[in-house]
Amino acid sequence: MRVLFALLLLISQDDPGNEKKMEHKHTNRLAKEKSPYLLQHAHNPVDWYPWGPEAFAKSRKEDKPIFLSIGYSTCHWCHVMEHESFEDEDVAKFLNEHFVPIKVDREERPDVDQIYMAAVQAMNSQGGWPLSAWLTPDLKPFMGGTYFPKEDRFGRPGFITILKRIDELWKDKRKELNESADQVGDYLKKMSDVEAPGEVKLEAVFEKAYFQMERSYEPQHGGFSQQPKFPHSTTISYLLRHYVRTGEKKALEMAEKSLTEMSRGGIYDQLGGGFARYSTDGEWLVPHFEKMLYDNALLASCYLEAWQLTKKDLYARIVRETLDYVLRDMTSKEGGFYSAEDADSEKIEGKFYVWNPQQVVDVLGKDADRFMKAFDVTPRGNWEPHEESLPKKQSVLHVVEDGDFSDLKKKMFEARSKRVRPHLDDKVLTGWNALMISAMAQAGAVLEEPRYREAAVKAANFLLAAHRKDGKLLRTSRLGEAKLDGYLEDYSYLAAALLDLYEATFDATYFVEAKALVAKAIDLFWDDGAGGFFVTAKSHESLIARMREEYEGPHPSGNSVMTLTLLKLFDYTGDASYRDRADKVVRSFKSHLERYPMGHGWMMVALDYLRGPSKEIVISGPDPEPLLKVVRSRYLPNKVLALADGKAPIPVLEGRGPLQGKAAAYVCENMTCKRPVTTPAELEALLK
Repeated sequence: MRVLFALLLLISQDDPGNEKKMEHKHTNRLAKEKSPYLLQHAHNPVDWYPWGPEAFAKSRKEDKPIFLSIGYSTCHWCHVMEHESFEDEDVAKFLNEHFVPIKVDREERPDVDQIYMAAVQAMNSQGGWPLSAWLTPDLKPFMGGTYFPKEDRFGRPGFITILKRIDELWKDKRKELNESADQVGDYLKKMSDVEAPGEVKLEAVFEKAYFQMERSYEPQHGGFSQQPKFPHSTTISYLLRHYVRTGEKKALEMAEKSLTEMSRGGIYDQLGGGFARYSTDGEWLVPHFEKMLYDNALLASCYLEAWQLTKKDLYARIVRETLDYVLRDMTSKEGGFYSAEDADSEKIEGKFYVWNPQQVVDVLGKDADRFMKAFDVTPRGNWEPHEESLPKKQSVLHVVEDGDFSDLKKKMFEARSKRVRPHLDDKVLTGWNALMISAMAQAGAVLEEPRYREAAVKAANFLLAAHRKDGKLLRTSRLGEAKLDGYLEDYSYLAAALLDLYEATFDATYFVEAKALVAKAIDLFWDDGAGGFFVTAKSHESLIARMREEYEGPHPSGNSVMTLTLLKLFDYTGDASYRDRADKVVRSFKSHLERYPMGHGWMMVALDYLRGPSKEIVISGPDPEPLLKVVRSRYLPNKVLALADGKAPIPVLEGRGPLQGKAAAYVCENMTCKRPVTTPAELEALLK
């Protein structure tokens, strides 16, 4: 990579998504796209192309490098770079003359994002969005970064400086650029190679994972970093399991402290429910205000499990408020769940969410002081916007005094609802929807809330009908059009969600569909050489490398989720091929798990299930609800649950009927069954 770093040294010397018909000075090819992010750039003076053969052919024909910009519609710094550079006529003129500009929505094309993010991280040791990369006509990256200001600033080159220097290098140092691109291309191909698959010593991995989590834990405010602070939901999910398996009280303390502090902080919307992407400080106080569907799905499931384990009302309240937020603000009439809400409204970050004292007084009158004291609204404020020109002395609501403020919060919520809302990314992504289906299905069953179960059913039926073509999943839909081949995470998440939905409804259709999706995923994504799954299907567009997942990001890896689903299918069916394949996935991650298991939070959850003992629980007979309530109210993460109705084609149900006309519960561990019981008290004793 020596040439690459030498080149780096040379270098170092209208509302989003508004689609109302109006006159525009510029219109580019993105105007024909459906992605809200691409449409935000459809009227830039930059002559953007979507990712595809037309842009690649232009690059080859005109012998121009590609400028690749990757982001997503609710990304604050993507908006900033657009306003500073992509809306600038002079920048656009130079970019159009000397480069082929391509825009990619990372949420639609996670494969493109993964490859070029890995390249930029290799070049710069850091990544993020907007992602900026320069490619040769054969799509190999030779230079990259993230956000660039338009002009030189703080000793760093600005975007226009970088463009001019790369243009010079392209003309005068082509050989070196191509060598650099070849080096990066080789590096990316090696990334997909599996290091020495082999047996994973579970206890050693559990011990190391817990050590890494404990070392990363921040005891004052919870969480697993100093600042910024991310939710790390999969880490918390594993810690709950670690506590149950080992009795290690600190594991539960770390999980609970993190969950409690997040629920009291500004990262949680104290009026409307739902979590922001992350906190910019170390106290969960000042969020980066965008709300992502996947965060809220994973956190709702986390809080639900914490409630099952502790029975603390706070956790159930957070689950309900979060899911009610999704039903209210993030759900389409067809039943699909939208992707995200922006951090910005009226082009100001956080404007929708922050308050000053006068605004609170205007809403609450004589009750304002009590509310402001409880939620830290002060004349000096607690939040400073990034842009110096924006109003200061604003406050992010967070809990500093406990009490029942439900009536006041309702009035504040109603007043806030009259404000201009942040931009909504209303595309429906299969994988992210599946995560929310799991959360809704689980909460509907555990909290006995039919509205959540009904939402899960409607969303699942929508995906199975509208996001599938010729037996294969499609990635995304918007405005009635579904498109793009599904990725591993789409198959993995949806198969897992359908098993959760089966356990919530006992409609065997969902069990059958889950099995079919797993079979299709094996056919399309399986790595016959090393085991495990690729991110893209064998029929997918060929890129410069076919990638596997390295470490997990803000949501679980497709391999991790599929591993757990395979283990559950083994318990449901007794078919050893499921367990054998799960074992092969784990073996393919041996080096990663031995090196940094904390970076594989959901794989640790799957390994906890693999270690066992796992339970197979069957309820059979009339009036099964009292027995089902016992199972659902307990924290039993390593189990499958089935209801014998005489029709479901599920092997674990065979031979399991009522006893003397009464509903009976059958509890087995690792295919060894205990005596069936008929009363809730007996079942409680059996599950202890």
